[in-house]
Amino acid sequence: MGYIYNFIYMLMGVSMATVGAALSKNADSQGDLDFPRDLISFIDEWKVKPGSLIMILHKTQETFGYISRPAAEKLSRLTGIPLARIYGVITFYHFFKTTKPGKYKLSVCLGTACYLKGGQDLIEEARSILGIGEGGVTEDGLFSIDPVRCVGCCGLAPVITVGTDTYGKLTKDQLPDIIAKYRNNG
Repeated sequence: MGYIYNFIYMLMGVSMATVGAALSKNADSQGDLDFPRDLISFIDEWKVKPGSLIMILHKTQETFGYISRPAAEKLSRLTGIPLARIYGVITFYHFFKTTKPGKYKLSVCLGTACYLKGGQDLIEEARSILGIGEGGVTEDGLFSIDPVRCVGCCGLAPVITVGTDTYGKLTKDQLPDIIAKYRNNG
């Protein structure tokens, strides 16, 4: 079965070494990761259902904010799903993250309406203000930027969300004040 994932990675132009290296650099040094009791219960309930991996990964990411290598390894042990298959799903779907996001994740919409009205410019400006590159997190751990496909507010394009807060009809000039609001909250 592993050869199928290698073939898929080859088609995507990604080597298994690249995937492994990306996941290894984010590994927690604490060894076996402690899962909360509610996550263990969720896994026990879902692991017997066909097609359960994505649901389990969503719950794991909801719990920790991302899926670290130790979390993926523990999921493999708890579910019996091969680690390569878990990594295959994590790296295939854009939603799953293998690096810890900032405390405040700026999700910048790049759906059609937002893209056409300057969504990409907002990403570039936010990266410039925060001094981070693609996939980066600020040194203080407060901010990360995540391009997303659509937040469902097309009439407010361009849009960013920070947690549950939504900001629409934005210009680059408004970003410093929005970022300062969260920076001041720490």
